Amino acid sequence: MLRWSLHNRALVLLFSLALLIAGLASLQRLPVDVLPELNRPTVTVHVEAAGLATEDVETLATVPLEAALQGIPGLQRLRTTTAPGLALAYAEFGWDMDPYRARQLVAERLDLARLPEGLKARLGPMTSLMGEILLLSLQWRDPGTDDAAGLRDAADWTLRPALLGVPGVAQVSVIGGDVRQVELRPDPQRLQALGVSLQQIEQALRGHGRAAGGGYAEDQGQQIAVGSRAAPADFGELAQVAVDWRGGSPLRLGQVAEIGQGHAIRRGAAGYGGRAAVILAVQKHPGADTVAVTAAVERRLAELAPRLPPGTEAAALFRQADFIGRSMDNLGASLLHASVIVAATLLAFFAGLRPSLIALAAIPLSMLSAVLVFHALGLSVNTMTLGGLAIAVGELVDDAVVGVENVMRRLRTGGGDALATILAATVEVRSGILYATFIIVLSFLPLFALGGIEGRLFLPLGIAYVTAILASLLVAVTLTPVLCSLLLRGGTPRRIGERRWLSRLRERYALLLARSLRHPRAVTAITLAVLAVAAVAALLLPRSFLPPFNEGTLTVNLVLQPGISLEESDRLGRLAERLILPLPGVEAVGRRTGRAELDEHAEGLHYSELDVALSADARRDDLVAALRRRLSVLPGDIAIGQPISHRIDHLMSGVRAPLVVKVFGDDLATLQRLGLQVQASLRELPGLADVQLERQDAVPQARLRVDTRAAALYGLSPAAVLRQVGNLTVGLPLSEFVDGDRRHELVLRLPERQRSVEALRELPLESPAGRVPLSWIATLELEPGAYQVGREGSRRRIAVSAFPAARGFERAGAAARERLKALPLPPGYELRFEGQAEEQRRAAQRVLLLAGLSLLFMLVLLHGRYRSLRLALIVLGNVPLACAGGVLLMAITATPLSVASLVGFVTLAGIAVRNAILKISHYIRLARDEGESFGEALVVRGSAERLAPVLMTALIAALSLLPLVIAGGTPGREILHPVALVVFGGLISNTLLDSFVTPALFLRHGEAPLRVLAGKS
Repeated sequence: MLRWSLHNRALVLLFSLALLIAGLASLQRLPVDVLPELNRPTVTVHVEAAGLATEDVETLATVPLEAALQGIPGLQRLRTTTAPGLALAYAEFGWDMDPYRARQLVAERLDLARLPEGLKARLGPMTSLMGEILLLSLQWRDPGTDDAAGLRDAADWTLRPALLGVPGVAQVSVIGGDVRQVELRPDPQRLQALGVSLQQIEQALRGHGRAAGGGYAEDQGQQIAVGSRAAPADFGELAQVAVDWRGGSPLRLGQVAEIGQGHAIRRGAAGYGGRAAVILAVQKHPGADTVAVTAAVERRLAELAPRLPPGTEAAALFRQADFIGRSMDNLGASLLHASVIVAATLLAFFAGLRPSLIALAAIPLSMLSAVLVFHALGLSVNTMTLGGLAIAVGELVDDAVVGVENVMRRLRTGGGDALATILAATVEVRSGILYATFIIVLSFLPLFALGGIEGRLFLPLGIAYVTAILASLLVAVTLTPVLCSLLLRGGTPRRIGERRWLSRLRERYALLLARSLRHPRAVTAITLAVLAVAAVAALLLPRSFLPPFNEGTLTVNLVLQPGISLEESDRLGRLAERLILPLPGVEAVGRRTGRAELDEHAEGLHYSELDVALSADARRDDLVAALRRRLSVLPGDIAIGQPISHRIDHLMSGVRAPLVVKVFGDDLATLQRLGLQVQASLRELPGLADVQLERQDAVPQARLRVDTRAAALYGLSPAAVLRQVGNLTVGLPLSEFVDGDRRHELVLRLPERQRSVEALRELPLESPAGRVPLSWIATLELEPGAYQVGREGSRRRIAVSAFPAARGFERAGAAARERLKALPLPPGYELRFEGQAEEQRRAAQRVLLLAGLSLLFMLVLLHGRYRSLRLALIVLGNVPLACAGGVLLMAITATPLSVASLVGFVTLAGIAVRNAILKISHYIRLARDEGESFGEALVVRGSAERLAPVLMTALIAALSLLPLVIAGGTPGREILHPVALVVFGGLISNTLLDSFVTPALFLRHGEAPLRVLAGKS
């Protein structure tokens, strides 16, 4: 390939230009997202059971649903949550399962679910983990306007249908306001006095106002459709509807019932800026381009603005595209700054502009080659793919630098044909850079074999890095020699000469190396001391799963006592908003209390989630501490996190917290008692904050028990009694009114004042024997009952969650595991640890195991090159030298050991051996091709001649990481900062120690393998 490239230079240049154009074109078409696709295939199933208590829903809906879904091929975890009137099931499949196939399997099993009549299971929409891309607040501009139904109408009938039509939008859930209904409120006393039954009212109004077809009529040869059109609600007309005929005159509806505007029973409320609002949550389809979908949604919102009621205002509370934009801008700046640093370093080493330009050509070609691979594999442009390129940018010129430097050295010292010299100089280093590149690819083996969320997260980084590195190798053996032949052939000494400072540095290094080779014990002692200090520091490093993100938004969970009314929970949530707003760094606060219709989370009325938008200069840690102090006056538990972090936690354990202890058992009271003990134990650990017990407390419930014998005396069955009470309290839909594109239900329901426990006891029920008070045939007593029941694997469970304090989270997690081992558990009960702490431990074990295999493969590859175990081990000896620097820099900067930093060590292992390979390969060439005898002179000469490329490649790789090392807390750089920090520190230690340790080891152990390789006896 090398010889062909030099003989077909025009074609190589043409292919390179075509690659640049194709890469730029593909870059424009790639989707943009914040993180790689982390959508573990999960199918959500909803069962609405209006009016049923939690334990009844569990018995009638949850348990049959679990029985139907268990055993589906590929199902890894089945979680269910049961709340009053609702059952939710989450069927989680393996990462490789086709999500459409998973939905098909679940849908087939739902047909087998033995649910009672009136209950129907339905699938939730297919959304992604990062799918919530926009939170939109809608409220009245005038704080004095109180029209919650008007706001909800605008959201339900103007915004939601239009936004669902935007390509890429999977779901738009609405919370807050009042869902408008036409309420028919019968007066039990007037019904009894006039002898009108509820059945008569139902018959009179069933289907009232709906469109009806009357077939066709013939008129003068024409066929004319006969029918009535749907009409909007007219309260006056409704009051005139006849429900009976008495004494030759109609008995009208208005005589026995009140008719007016009402609203559906609310299960949620919302606020923005301390005032009532309606909030729309827009979710995208998996794989959709977040930025493009957000832009399309905002264009549609701008088109819809004139159709909104006058006096309303809409505001974006959370916009994921902002975080993506900041992240992409920061990573783009990192790439630009790194490229500038690379160029400046090359200019500092090379005497002339042309060699630097030749080496720099590898950067755009390698990156755009990676972009073409992204397009082929269906990857998006995100923080991890761009991060892989940002980490690799300094190494993309390494192969080219080695080749250009050797070409310049040969042109300075040799004569004859320049083209032949360029070919020979490139061939001379080709083997070394080829093996070094393969070693780097092998070092990334752990990344490609990682499973779980960490594998999904870092695999795109590995693909980007390895693809760009392989492309740079291809550039180094094709385009680089072609450019050398065009720009350096016939070059003047000034153009191909060496910098004076570099010549002086080489001379001094040779003297220092010669002195150190005569004192090997000193070199050994210094090296062992560095390794020992690094080993101790590694043991003391804090641990974490992933570095914290800087999303620009905080999520505050306010958990009150279960059983609280929506009005009281809404009031306290609004108070929380007003407590947060004055804090410095807070730009806006929005709140969702309870749950929205069609929501995939069974949150109770006691739960509020506040989204706090932060200003660019907000100091997050100080703000979190201030939030905890300020909200401590509220009668509930507080947990503070960030949107994406919460979703990743939820993906790992099903609970939005980084540390979760789950207690499994059967009896709810026992689970509650054990959960309280676990909570108390965790609260004693200093590294944990916001320790919360999942709210499954017993709350007062009105339990209706029908006396079968007493009911039979009046001709009533228990089912008939329950049906009448349910219709009057929950509501009986009778018809639907159409007003343009809006639809409002006509519902028969008791007035709110008559739905108290005391009033219901005296509710007159209809029976064949006449009207009878409920208290005569049934008891209605307040009893404690479960508010919410969580299940997993067909067993009940309760969860205790915890968040990290300022420091010591990982040690607190380990201490919690040890402490809870002593917790006595009744037979049949068990504890299970989940969350980030457990994932970090498992991921570390997997990475270490895979890293060992990777080192073994590297050893085999090096042994195949040198035919010597000694030389292979000398090269691999650079890995601990590099790791020591990474550990020490982490210890100095107090950076936790996370999966990201482990990826940094993986990256470092491949980079560290490159210079040793080039150095030892040069020793062998000097002995074989130039007749140098083994000894100190050979080692000093070989090391000195390789000083320039070694320094250049190491400095370029290290300095190009400075943008990620210095500004590690900015959006987009957070997860890459530990990677860059480890590589930066490792390159510094490896370059310094390798300059003396590798020559000393080769001088001591390399003579025998060198004789074999050089062909000497």
